[in-house]
Amino acid sequence: MLFFVIRRVLVSIPLLLLASIVAFILVVNTGDPIEDLRTKPNVPKATIALREHQLGLDKPVVERYVTWLGKAVHGDFGKTIKNKPVWAEVSRSMGVTLRLVLFASIVSILVGVLIGVISAVKQYSWFDHGATTGAFLLYSLPVLAVGSFLKYVLAIRFNRWIGRGDNPLIKTIGESTPNFCTKSKPYNCGFIPSVTDFLSHAFLPMLTLVLISFAGYARFSRAAMLETLNADYVRTARAKGLSERRVIVKHAFRNALTTIATIVSLDFGALIGGAILTETIFEWHGMGRVLVESINKIDPNLLLCWFFVTAVAVIVFNLVADFAYAFLDPRIRLD
Repeated sequence: MLFFVIRRVLVSIPLLLLASIVAFILVVNTGDPIEDLRTKPNVPKATIALREHQLGLDKPVVERYVTWLGKAVHGDFGKTIKNKPVWAEVSRSMGVTLRLVLFASIVSILVGVLIGVISAVKQYSWFDHGATTGAFLLYSLPVLAVGSFLKYVLAIRFNRWIGRGDNPLIKTIGESTPNFCTKSKPYNCGFIPSVTDFLSHAFLPMLTLVLISFAGYARFSRAAMLETLNADYVRTARAKGLSERRVIVKHAFRNALTTIATIVSLDFGALIGGAILTETIFEWHGMGRVLVESINKIDPNLLLCWFFVTAVAVIVFNLVADFAYAFLDPRIRLD
């Protein structure tokens, strides 16, 4: 196992290096970060030259990449175009995204896998037909439509119905209430008020992610279970007289988990990069919003840091998927 870990880490290093090169080339060609300054009238050339030097735009592309990589290895991702530390912005946004997607992912996985397994075991039953139809419907719906629908029905209409229009029970914008905990409002600074405020803001975006994500997990789980239920070793287990519950849980489901583990690991690694549409709809300032804003404002250092964090997350969770293989299927040897 130790040699496997070392080997995979060593393989991941050139992968990460290649990803950083591709990302840097893409970022460099997104546009001019000081275009607004160049187009302003009466701006001295010395001011433009100073700003170019601060952002490293006066250097060749290769030199800029080597300089950026050398600093990034030591945890220095530079500053944004607003002269703020990039890592401070990204780490804050990553915390917001993790709070949003962690609970939603856990619920999606549990509900999706449970429905998928039951659908496979009860193939062609009324439950299977209903779950399959519902999963296909939700899986095909765009996030924008689901989020907007929930925003209107479960927030705007519901808050009006219960008479909470001025102080809505279910919030529609932002990850927290501005100035919620201040010296003038010490009663809002406790644990329970803070959690309540967070849940009131997180309910709609989490529900949106759960509805979209669990459908995919249900479909993949059903397909994986149907494949293992028809395998020879499952028929052999039944022939030995094992109970149906033991056959399903110990033999079929355990082997189906190898496929599910791959999907879960890759999805969660990608979600570290932010639930872009969900965060945009509900105005959460997470990693998704960092990506959108860094592209719109042409902020190269911020965009490069987003690429780097996302690439590391995907590689790490690929490694987690390999460990899951070894744990779930003893036939896999990590020599």
